[in-house]
Amino acid sequence: MNQKSFRNPVIIVLVAIYSLAARPVSAQITINTVPVGNAGNANDSTGFGGVSYDYYAGTHEVTVSQYAAFLNAVAKTDTYGLYNGSMATDLTIAGITRSGVAGNYTYSVLGSGNKPVTYVSWFDSARFVNWMQNGQPTGTQAAGTTETGTYTLNGATTGVGFTRNGGVTYGLPTENEWYKAAYYQPAAQGGDSDDYWLYPTADNAIPNSRNGSLTDPNSANLFRDDGIANGFNGGYAVNNSTTTPSGNALTDGGAFSLADSYYGTFDQGGNVWEWSEAVIGGNRGIRGGSWSGGESSLRATTRNSFFPVNESGIIGFRVVVVPEPGVVALMTLGFVMLVWKRKRSL
Repeated sequence: MNQKSFRNPVIIVLVAIYSLAARPVSAQITINTVPVGNAGNANDSTGFGGVSYDYYAGTHEVTVSQYAAFLNAVAKTDTYGLYNGSMATDLTIAGITRSGVAGNYTYSVLGSGNKPVTYVSWFDSARFVNWMQNGQPTGTQAAGTTETGTYTLNGATTGVGFTRNGGVTYGLPTENEWYKAAYYQPAAQGGDSDDYWLYPTADNAIPNSRNGSLTDPNSANLFRDDGIANGFNGGYAVNNSTTTPSGNALTDGGAFSLADSYYGTFDQGGNVWEWSEAVIGGNRGIRGGSWSGGESSLRATTRNSFFPVNESGIIGFRVVVVPEPGVVALMTLGFVMLVWKRKRSL
C-alpha cells in the first residue's frame, strides 16, 4: 500500500494577519485554521473533493471550550436549545455543565476543554457559525447573534432548506470542502497516484487505534481490535479494550500530532463524525467516523448522513473560512512557505 512520502511540518499560517484583514478582532475565541489551496482540483472517483477556490479549514474540531464560550455569550436563556444536558451526564463525552436558571444560565468546562464538543445538532452548529460570522456578540439568540449571518435561520429548528449566504467568511464545510481538506494530496507532492488518500491521515493503510500518539503518523481515535496484545489496536482507543470506556472516550484535538492530513487538519478521521452542509434526502451529511466506530467509517468512500436535529455523543463539527478576495494573496504566501518547508524536510 502507498505510504506517506514525507511528514507535514508545522504549518505556519498568517491567521492573525488574515483575521485583521477579514473582520474585526474578537477577544473571545480563536478558530485555528490551515490553508487549503490547489484551487480547481478535480473530483476523485467518488465524485467529491473538487473545489474551485482557496479556503481555510479548521485545524481541529470545534472544542468544548469554544462551544462553552459560545453558550455563555448567547444562551443565558437558551431559546433554541443549544445546550444538551448529556454534555454533562454522558460520561463518555462529558465536557460542559450548566448552572443557574433560565435567563441566568452559566456554562463551565468539565475536564479538558480541548476535546471536541458533541451533542450538537446541525442547527446548533449553524448557530455557532452565525455567531462567529457576527463577530462573537453577547446577547439573546436573535438576528445579529445566532439567527442570521452565514445561515438565515430566524428561529428554525427543523428542515434542510438552509444554504450558505453569499459574501460570508465562516461556514460549515461543504462536502467537497470537507473531503478535499481530509483526503487530497497532489501526486506531484507525494500523494497517491489519483491525488486522493483513502484515509484522512494521508495514507491508504488502516489507521492504528491509539489514545493519542506523538510518534505514529497513521493513528486515530477509532475502534479497532486486531487481537494482538501490543498496547494498541485492542478495541476502543482510550482504554485499548473492547469494553466501552467508563470515562471520557474522546481525545484532545491534535493528540495525534503526526497523523494530520496533507493540509494539516487533525481528527478528520475518528474522534467524532462532523456535520457538513450536504443535504442527503431529508438529512445532513456527516463524514469522518468516530471513537465508537471502525475504520470503514474513516474512508473516503464512506458517505453518511443524520437527521439535522439529532444530537449525539459521536457527532461534532468543524468550521471553514472562505477568505475575501483581498486576502487570497496572503494564502498564496502561506502556500509558498509550506512548499518550501516540505522540500527542506524531504
